Amino acid sequence: MKKDVLHNTIDKAKKGDQAAFKELLNYYWKDIYNFLFLKLKNEDETEDITIKTFAKAFDKLESYNTKYTFKTWLTTIAKNLYIDYLRKQKAILISLHRNDDSTYDILDETPSVEDKLITEQNLAVLLAKIKKLKPHYQEVIQLRYFQEMSIKEIAMILNEPLTNVKVKLLRARKLLAEILR
Repeated sequence: MKKDVLHNTIDKAKKGDQAAFKELLNYYWKDIYNFLFLKLKNEDETEDITIKTFAKAFDKLESYNTKYTFKTWLTTIAKNLYIDYLRKQKAILISLHRNDDSTYDILDETPSVEDKLITEQNLAVLLAKIKKLKPHYQEVIQLRYFQEMSIKEIAMILNEPLTNVKVKLLRARKLLAEILR
């Protein structure tokens, strides 16, 4: 994308032009996806972090500094989200540590009854908030996060292009975040 066209598209996106967001997403999706896939080697995780990258970039578009290339800015966001992902994975892993008496303690992360109750209550609140979204946003959230389908699977079910599903998912997540605030 030529520099002047890119800046024009970014300006339109800053003003809320959905077509400009879609154009940026389409143009840079493969670059960011491939960057992350080389690190993750997992399609689902790569899609998730790529979507999060664009969601974060579009939310923070006002802070984009034109002295850097847009691709570099997106890649930096993707890299930071990847690092966050790695940190979360380390925290999730079973914690093994050696004691002085050469035995191992395994952290029991089985949820308690209280944890399960809180989770159920939080899920009920979340589902109620999701119902405030338009039906087509509810559907893509349901398919992606509750049925754990890939973007490709959702596109096939909805009989829509991948790009439309990606944009719908980004928009649904952004609207849901606003509702949750």
